[in-house]
Amino acid sequence: MRILTMTAAAAVALGLAALSPPADAKGCAKGAAVGGVAGHEVGSGHGVAGAAVGCAVGRHEANKKDKEAAKQQAQAPNNQPGEQPADQQPNGKKK
Repeated sequence: MRILTMTAAAAVALGLAALSPPADAKGCAKGAAVGGVAGHEVGSGHGVAGAAVGCAVGRHEANKKDKEAAKQQAQAPNNQPGEQPADQQPNGKKK
């Protein structure tokens, strides 16, 4: 009976996992690896906690990097290739 229950629970979990959307975990894997190693070095049982904290920090850093990139892209001039901005044209007039 116990084996049947465990098999059914595993089948339900697999089915739900297949239906879930893919995770966007930029930075999590790298942070979790570093945090897990650091937690393991600290002492017994801290590897999992280190991995969890490392994942959170990695995600935070990746999001911060993405925001900076978006900000820089938004501030970049939107000129055609080879065209100078109006204030840099020889006569100062727009085309």
